[in-house]
Amino acid sequence: MKQVVRLAAAVVFAAVTLSGCVQSPRNLASAQSPFSVEIRRTQDGIPHIKADDWASLGYGYGYVQAQDNLCTLADGFVTFRGERSAYFGADARPPSAASFGQPRNLDADFFFRFVDDSSAVERYKSAQSAPIRELMDGFAAGYNRYVDELDAGRMGGANAECKGKPWVGKITSDDIIRRLVAANLAGGAARFLPQIAHAQPPAKQAPSAPGVQTGAVDIAPSQFDIGGRRGIGSNALAFGAPVTQEGRSLLFGNPHWFWRGPDRFYEAQLTIPGQLDVAGVSFLGVPVVMIGFNNDIAWTHTVSSARRFGIFQLSLDPADPTRYVYDGVSEPMTRVPVTVQTRSADGTLKPVTRTLYRSRFGPLIDLSSMSPALAWNAQHAFALRDVNTDNTRSFENFLLWDQARSLDDFIAIQKRLAATPWVNTLAIGRDDPRAWFADLGAVPDVPDSLAATCTTPLGRAFGAKAPGVPFLDGSKSACGWRVEASSVQPGALPVAGVPSMARGDYVGNFNGSYWLTNASAPMTGYPQVAGITGTEQSLRTRFGHMLAAELQVQKGGVTRLALETKVLDSRSMSEQLFRKPILDALCADESDPVVSVTQGTPGGKAQTVDLGPACKVLREWDGTANTNARGANLWDEFWRRLDGAGLAHFYRVPFDPAAPLATPRGLDASNPALKPALQQALGGAVLAMQRYGFALDSTRGELLHVERNGERVPLFGGCDDAGYFTVTCALHPLDAGGFAIDRNGHGESYMQVVSFDANGVQADTMLAHSESDDPASPHFSDATRRFADKQWLRFPFTEEAIAADPGMTSVKLQAPR
Repeated sequence: MKQVVRLAAAVVFAAVTLSGCVQSPRNLASAQSPFSVEIRRTQDGIPHIKADDWASLGYGYGYVQAQDNLCTLADGFVTFRGERSAYFGADARPPSAASFGQPRNLDADFFFRFVDDSSAVERYKSAQSAPIRELMDGFAAGYNRYVDELDAGRMGGANAECKGKPWVGKITSDDIIRRLVAANLAGGAARFLPQIAHAQPPAKQAPSAPGVQTGAVDIAPSQFDIGGRRGIGSNALAFGAPVTQEGRSLLFGNPHWFWRGPDRFYEAQLTIPGQLDVAGVSFLGVPVVMIGFNNDIAWTHTVSSARRFGIFQLSLDPADPTRYVYDGVSEPMTRVPVTVQTRSADGTLKPVTRTLYRSRFGPLIDLSSMSPALAWNAQHAFALRDVNTDNTRSFENFLLWDQARSLDDFIAIQKRLAATPWVNTLAIGRDDPRAWFADLGAVPDVPDSLAATCTTPLGRAFGAKAPGVPFLDGSKSACGWRVEASSVQPGALPVAGVPSMARGDYVGNFNGSYWLTNASAPMTGYPQVAGITGTEQSLRTRFGHMLAAELQVQKGGVTRLALETKVLDSRSMSEQLFRKPILDALCADESDPVVSVTQGTPGGKAQTVDLGPACKVLREWDGTANTNARGANLWDEFWRRLDGAGLAHFYRVPFDPAAPLATPRGLDASNPALKPALQQALGGAVLAMQRYGFALDSTRGELLHVERNGERVPLFGGCDDAGYFTVTCALHPLDAGGFAIDRNGHGESYMQVVSFDANGVQADTMLAHSESDDPASPHFSDATRRFADKQWLRFPFTEEAIAADPGMTSVKLQAPR
């Protein structure tokens, strides 16, 4: 059967060489030569794209991304152009979550037309190098070629969901720019999409602003997470040569990312002989590798806890709420009328216009959902400044990394550009003993002394819930972000003001701050905007450092096999720390296991539950969330209820900043409220499992799954809340369908373990969601099934390895420009 699929794929690929092309915007020099690119695919459909020039390389990359993910790409381009309401209606939402959330279409349209407008596009484009511009032009042309071929009926049943739809049109390099700008803003403005889209002055003079006390600001824990989701982030570990068995540095990278939507990862190798040879992943629509490796360096990212934005409180002119006072002078906000076309139920289009506002700091923002005190009223308003609005260097940085020839070269690029938009970076180099960590990106230049002087009373209340976010007095120039001569970007911290570390043992990050990059050498001394220190660590962070220690104490040192095994073993820190004390407190006395439970029951009506069978399941559980593990489902339902009920009240040893990875721990059995709280949580979990027809000892794979062409593929792992290192999280409550990752789940996405030997780079990879999201593609589920079976794939990087790959197909595309 596999041979038939490969033959069919080869026939489809061969057909493209006979088809026409779509011309893209070009300059006179590029018009002198045609697009010419070779595309080879290996196991799991990984494309290896080889060309002699940048435009042809982009042409091949745009073509294969469209071939595998056209519907998602096209939907994303509609989003970034602010046209969702025109095609899908104002009140609908994007089909999948992304780094900008899953907002109402009308809000998304106003936001992207406002912040990603033509002036932003031109400013960003003009700052790019010739290779980037040629890559974008080529990408658009390759994408357009595939759209033409699909519309002409040459692709069989491929991309049937969107074939011929009016929203699947041609793109230009401007669409690629909009996509890049949107990615750049994921750590700041995109987190406030509805708040920016709805910011309006008061309709009439309002009374004085209500007072605010610390704690009066209501901020959801996920408000400042990427896409508004807790757990979106990554795991990363890099081990220096001195602690590995082979005496060579070793890197593990694992973004916990979206499985669907415009931000999902796409794996490929991009080659221009003599100039570029790099492999890894990028977001859909991005023409450079963002995480990956070449023959000399390897790197990965985790979402940084440094703040990439700040809020300015504006003191308004009493005569006009759209004017604010700056250094004693009243100045107007910039009014920006934005018009969005919306489609009604009968298919007609209707324009909707909203006036949005900018200040000298950035767009106005409506924070009233956090507190009435943060509303735009007659006395004050609030503006958001995103440091990455002025960071046009991000993708130039990635392209230079793609070509780096040593770890020193890689680090020098990072320091020179300081461009990573909202991520930490971990890296290793060939024949280099060090493991490197840095958060050398754009971070607001707000030292603690400035924050102490210029934070407003409202800002202090805000900071109690969102520490490190600069919330400054916007009425004084003295309270603006500092501009220092040594900064790469005005208003951003100098390179010396952000954390970095090179180690011979290990560096790791699991979305905590830079503080505990290495457990033996905590870093301090950086401003709070760069990350908070001395605070309780997440369960996943604690697990990551525990895993690093386990690997290093192995006889002979860290090995690739041990690393690849442990990062997939699906244990959780909640189980490691608390299963035994919970069972000791809850299940030791079996004389009367029947309890009355009200937690989570309809109307709070008490129900009788026998906890004896649940205690038995949890005692016999192997402690993992592997596919066949029995007990993980019950534990997670229990933990979800228990953690929400305030487990912190019962810690035997509370958090101690002097022992941040060992505390908190244990449960205080003498607390009379402990056992009732445990009984209610476990009873609620039992009732939930029973309500939806799942046995208490059901296997993980019976509930956690993804569906591919009508077949359920059982999965492993769990959610960040329970401290799983192997994150595979459905993000929806238990229901009759179990936990379906297809419903906007996230987690293990692209994974890589990389080292170097005398033959060059040795990389093992996985792409958990597969290359294509088209059910008709042969690469819709192949890599997903490999991931479900925990099978690493040795990446065929060299010409010899590509040619020898059992799934290799090849096609050449040529077209005039």
